Amino acid sequence: MRRAIMPLVAGWVGMAVMASSAPAAGLKAGVVRVDITPPAGQLLWGYAARTTPAQGMLDPLYARVLVLEAGEKRLALVVLDLGRVFGPASLERLRAAARQSSGITNVVVQATHTHSGPVIIDEYPGGAAPEWESVAVEKIGKAIDEAHQRAVEARLGTGTGSTYIGYNRVRPNADGTITMLWRNPTRVATSPVDPTLAVLRVDTAEGQPLAVLVNYACHPVVFGPENLHYSADFPGVMTRTVEAAMGGADVCFFLQGACGDINPYDATNPAQEDAVGKRDAAGRQLGEEAARVAKAIRTEAEARPRIEVFEETIPLRMRWNAERFQQGLLASYGEKFVANFAPHIREPILAPVATLLINKRIALMTLPGEPFVEFQMNWRDRCPVRNTFFLGYTNAYLGYFPTLRAAAMGGYGAASATTWVEVGAGERIVDNAVTRVYQMLGRLTDVPEDLKK
Repeated sequence: MRRAIMPLVAGWVGMAVMASSAPAAGLKAGVVRVDITPPAGQLLWGYAARTTPAQGMLDPLYARVLVLEAGEKRLALVVLDLGRVFGPASLERLRAAARQSSGITNVVVQATHTHSGPVIIDEYPGGAAPEWESVAVEKIGKAIDEAHQRAVEARLGTGTGSTYIGYNRVRPNADGTITMLWRNPTRVATSPVDPTLAVLRVDTAEGQPLAVLVNYACHPVVFGPENLHYSADFPGVMTRTVEAAMGGADVCFFLQGACGDINPYDATNPAQEDAVGKRDAAGRQLGEEAARVAKAIRTEAEARPRIEVFEETIPLRMRWNAERFQQGLLASYGEKFVANFAPHIREPILAPVATLLINKRIALMTLPGEPFVEFQMNWRDRCPVRNTFFLGYTNAYLGYFPTLRAAAMGGYGAASATTWVEVGAGERIVDNAVTRVYQMLGRLTDVPEDLKK
């Protein structure tokens, strides 16, 4: 049995929005995909040493939108082929547009975390987002409305599979030190790794595939810092593989899991080492397993569909001494990096999280950064419903979330400058999500049993 992760620590800000749908004739779903690839010339996300702007495109970057509607509830799930989600101002603009145009009650935005997308930061010098981002937000807002307008009666089904395309890059040594295993072409065994692939299939009322959502944990870093072209990396190949295999699914979504310490076996490849071929191999392997699972799923209509969403903001402390942290960033990365990055790390660090329960049997939790893989495994073990999905990189970007044990051991993402939230933050968020599911199931109430009438 896997060990339990830290108990819930009290003291979060209760900005909760507990929302449940009224009974309705049926669930409705609509799907749209829109190209958000920027023009060449943007700096690329993910590798600090890469300072040359993008020179072109290998494959397009998309925003994929799924709108689910049940009674009064309208949920938009937006998945971006980007390194991280947009900053707070752009996300709020998107949510406001969705509310106004389509009556969307909840918008959940996730990034696949490709390291071949444009740089995004929370606040830009001068206050205005770059033109490509403003254009993308406008396109996505229209896509949400279009998905709402296209929504048809739908039914859902879930399934799971298993495949290994990656390894744990934080490798402990016998003497207690850590080695960062940035590449692993010989496929040395490491742990922990989660091979689980979770699939949510959305069909029309007639049983035709409308969308396939695939949840898996692995960094999209087949391309290394030498790559100067936009690409969705292996998730793009995975989605195309599933769409081709399903023969009619409008859109496949890659839902990035808890991949903070998980790399693909063939990671960070220069172009001359067949980076494109290795990307395609990883994407096909994942896509073929996802398609196998999706084809076996039998979707079911729900007589009384329900979409329940609990959104809240959990305040976190900063892990490091703020003054020394900023001085260290300046010495290591220079003034421009600090000007774009450090000023946005302010206490309290507000972590937006969401817990979703669909038809009382499908649970999704979100985390606003790069969680280590054990959080995903722990969530699945402890969630009181069988069908679980863990979404990292969602609704904000707050750096890495290592487990308590990983933080104590050290290494990149566990005790580096890319990790600035307090130790135990990930444990709190997982515990919170498990608690919310129990509450939405009616198994935790605010009245003692012996006082109920």
